[in-house]
Amino acid sequence: MSQATLVVDPAESPLTPESWGKLGMWVFLAGDAMSFGALLAGYGAIRAGSVDWPVPAEVLGISLTAFMTFLLICTSLTMVKGLSAIKRGDQKGMITFLGLTILGGVIFLGCQAYEWTHLIHKGLGFTSNPYGNYLFGTTFYAITGFHGAHVTGGVIYLTIVLIRGLRGKYSADNCNGVEILGLYWHFVDLVWILVFTFLYLI
Repeated sequence: MSQATLVVDPAESPLTPESWGKLGMWVFLAGDAMSFGALLAGYGAIRAGSVDWPVPAEVLGISLTAFMTFLLICTSLTMVKGLSAIKRGDQKGMITFLGLTILGGVIFLGCQAYEWTHLIHKGLGFTSNPYGNYLFGTTFYAITGFHGAHVTGGVIYLTIVLIRGLRGKYSADNCNGVEILGLYWHFVDLVWILVFTFLYLI
């Protein structure tokens, strides 16, 4: 009587190349979230211990930054529309919406440059502040500058993906790169809402 041979298939990893990319981005964003969290926590601790901390609304341009916040929220929408378009195989739609997202990011950076220039002319420097505690300027420029660097990186990232899209690198069956880009951009937008709330409104 012959003994049956049991054939066992090698275990397959549940992670595909596409999911590895998403996992990598999520790990990066988790670390980045801790960086922003530490900056905002440090800001809160310094502000709580200061007796001459200025009222942000009296120093900063709330109207301009409210527009900047609305603009970034709109770019999250265009990013969603761009991903939705390529998932339907609509390359032209993806390119259009990614272009609008890039435009929104560039306008945001232009507004931030204008805001910084205006505040510097008013005397608010990295180590100087005619309105009170000089650490107000230090923390403001450090946090908004750190976020601005992320927006700049996001605009560059968007541009690279847009160029690849123009070359036909993405389709309904190959849109993982656009989806990973969306994770990063939505994170940048969400962080700005927190920065706007803590630095400008509270």
